[in-house]
Amino acid sequence: MKKDLLISRLIVKNFFEKLNDALNVDVAIAGCGPSALALSIQLSKLGRKVAIFEARNEPGGGIWGGGMMFNELVVEEHLSDFLDELGVRYKSFGEFLVIDSVHFASALLYHSTKNGTLIFNNVLVEDLVVYENRVSGIVVNWAPTVKDKRHVDPISVLAKYTVDATGHPASLVNLLAKRALLKLDGPMYEFPMDAEKGEEFVVQNTKEIFPGLYVIGMAAVSVGSGPRMGPIFGGMIESGLMAAELIEEKLKNPEYIEVMTT
Repeated sequence: MKKDLLISRLIVKNFFEKLNDALNVDVAIAGCGPSALALSIQLSKLGRKVAIFEARNEPGGGIWGGGMMFNELVVEEHLSDFLDELGVRYKSFGEFLVIDSVHFASALLYHSTKNGTLIFNNVLVEDLVVYENRVSGIVVNWAPTVKDKRHVDPISVLAKYTVDATGHPASLVNLLAKRALLKLDGPMYEFPMDAEKGEEFVVQNTKEIFPGLYVIGMAAVSVGSGPRMGPIFGGMIESGLMAAELIEEKLKNPEYIEVMTT
């Protein structure tokens, strides 16, 4: 057999096995930024089946660019245990830790996939699966297909819990709001920069916003109309860790509607 044919067959075979495995999961996450990766690391480590769907070619969200493309970022000192567990190198400056953003993004992605998370890049979540007024999964398509407005139908992924980690647009929440399934307190927007309040706000607003749907990271900031915080990422990590804890409690003591697999 020609090597070129073998290479192609191996890629196709293994990708479709991975995709098939991701069609019915414990947790489906839209967006692959720092909060999503922190969440997936924790839940996958506990043996939960987690799949992340990222519209861009490069998973990692806003981590890579650091501040104004200076590829350094900041987290709070109390997250040192989390960083140590991942083997992340950092420099201490009082209450802050400074990390090379490429190193940090790579560590989060490595540990997420090492723990078993399935990550699909170039895949856009374009809609939600809703059964009995409860989010029960997502609808996905190739991101270039949606961008080019091609009339190609998507496929569905069922999940016990779904997470909106799409960042500033809060795309999944918007899908529910525009269909009047979810009533928000007001318009979604972010207040001007305030790193201290913003770091607190993102954690406080990490929650189940609709049955079966959690909102984390900058999506939680947009939905709650909180201040932006720039290139400090502690709140993003804590938001993901809190969501993991909340979802794990639900999965251990299931009150959810069982997802039908047939």
